[in-house]
Amino acid sequence: MTSIAPQAERVSVVRRTAVNIAAGLTTLVTPARVRSRRPWLWPWPKLAIAVALTAAAFLLVMSLLDVHAIVGARALPQWFKDIFDWITDFGKSGYFLWPLGLVFIGLAALPPLSPISQRVIAALMVRVGFLFAAIALPGLATNAVKYVIGRARPFVGGSPDAFLYAPFTGTAAYASMPSGHTTTALSVLVAFGILWPRLRPYLLIYALLICISRVVITAHHPSDVMGGAVMGALGALLVARYFALHRLGFSTGPDGALHGFPGPSWRRIKSVARELVA
Repeated sequence: MTSIAPQAERVSVVRRTAVNIAAGLTTLVTPARVRSRRPWLWPWPKLAIAVALTAAAFLLVMSLLDVHAIVGARALPQWFKDIFDWITDFGKSGYFLWPLGLVFIGLAALPPLSPISQRVIAALMVRVGFLFAAIALPGLATNAVKYVIGRARPFVGGSPDAFLYAPFTGTAAYASMPSGHTTTALSVLVAFGILWPRLRPYLLIYALLICISRVVITAHHPSDVMGGAVMGALGALLVARYFALHRLGFSTGPDGALHGFPGPSWRRIKSVARELVA
């Protein structure tokens, strides 16, 4: 008898966690609650101009800067490259996704509380879920683009060549464009910066260090870093827009501008903690 009760309790916790997570996902896939004239991006004429200018910038960087940058990076002192080799490791998405995923599951597993506490927990789950999606989805998109483009990493062909490609190869040697670490860094900058604007200067320093590190250790060309920056920043903004259209953590104004809802105060969060340990 005593062994059945803990097992039943574990099953109850698992069921509650699954139900709460399923409810959150269902909310995300339901039709948007807000109808905006500009739900995603700029009007098509401006978008077309932006795409054309971005493509031109990529071609210029690939033609004029990529080879010179990676040749210069290879000539840097080894101690300098070792420092950035350590820094670049912090651009891995797992450093963010694992903690965020565990926090999200932990919040979903909490027992029933008072209505106010439940609203606080729901608000926290929305924010943690947004951060997870804003980092994970651009990363997945970047991996898909890498596979399609198949650009060679610096010196893969034995010499510096900014125009060596093998599309759909699927190997690490031909997964240079865009930079995955840069995608993570820029999505972190945008996503965390939207929720906590005061952190933006520190997040910008972090993102710049990751971007520089990818070239210093000759893992990527500068244009690869540019591509990762576009994927990360734009991807995180699109996720925020999607959440806003469902009025989850954000809202959109009449002009389509993004506005964040106020998050739970520390006083509310501490009251939830006291209720949990009571």
